[in-house]
Amino acid sequence: MSDKKSLLSSGWGMVGRNKRYIFWFWLLNLTLAEFGTAAFRKSAHAILDHSMAADRLLHGFDLAVMINLLARPEFGPMASATTPAMYFSFLFLVFTTLFLPGVFQGYASTYRLPREDFFRACGRNLWRYIRLLIIAGIVMGIFAGVLFAINGALTGKAGESTNELLPFEVQMAGLTVIFLVMTTLRIWFDLAEVDVVLSDQRGVRKSIGTAFRHTFRSLVRLLASYVVTTILAAIILLGGIWTWMKFLAPEKWFAAFILSQLILFLLLIPRFWQRGIVVAYWKQNMVMPVVVVQPTIAQPIAPSAPVAAPSDPAPVVPSPPPAPQGI
Repeated sequence: MSDKKSLLSSGWGMVGRNKRYIFWFWLLNLTLAEFGTAAFRKSAHAILDHSMAADRLLHGFDLAVMINLLARPEFGPMASATTPAMYFSFLFLVFTTLFLPGVFQGYASTYRLPREDFFRACGRNLWRYIRLLIIAGIVMGIFAGVLFAINGALTGKAGESTNELLPFEVQMAGLTVIFLVMTTLRIWFDLAEVDVVLSDQRGVRKSIGTAFRHTFRSLVRLLASYVVTTILAAIILLGGIWTWMKFLAPEKWFAAFILSQLILFLLLIPRFWQRGIVVAYWKQNMVMPVVVVQPTIAQPIAPSAPVAAPSDPAPVVPSPPPAPQGI
């Protein structure tokens, strides 16, 4: 199989050579989650540490106890517990935007990227990435709004039918189309991000145009690769939840914490695999060819036989006049 038909394997090879990126992003996520949930954890401890109702949450999940906990005056306003989580979630997005250029540079390198080069790529492309995110947010927001509106209208129209299953079928078909369209848009802007970094493009519009052409030129290959990695992520998530419900008792909080972090760590792998796929595609199809100029070697000129210089002409001596004849 040629290299152009192995986006999945090429991307996986990049992930395997740069496993440290997954670890550092997981650690960043865990650290920010610790700060984001601190307010909720503090309020819950203040109540549950002195209440018998904590046992009903420790050995299972009692919805009534949870609602009563959130409604108690000493818990405080709900915004005080949820707002920090939103802020730190946004901060994780900011760090992701900052560090992804270095990840792309590391994936494209054939050697272990030094720390200085990693952060240099991050700083050089920060403003470019912010502009790309703004454009991507506008485009994806418009498409998502229109597609969900159309899907809702079609589902409502199908509800007028006598077929009871038709609304559900129409809704599922519409959600499938929305997933494929939004995945295509994500591939488009992922390719633009890679081109901005690896081609060192100052103008993001040029990278967006180039990525648009390549996205629809190789849509089947790219979309199939993204769908495969998305299915893998869904299997990891469903398998982790099934393991949690099947084998973990509610009171085993430490085992639940380890399993949850393992699930989150494994869910990062498909995300980084997708990044490796677009870098592999860029290296195979979008990199500018390097023209090697061969130096011109002058051919030696064979010496020719020396040409004799023409000799000087002999001087012309005037002949004496004839002697006069006698009469």
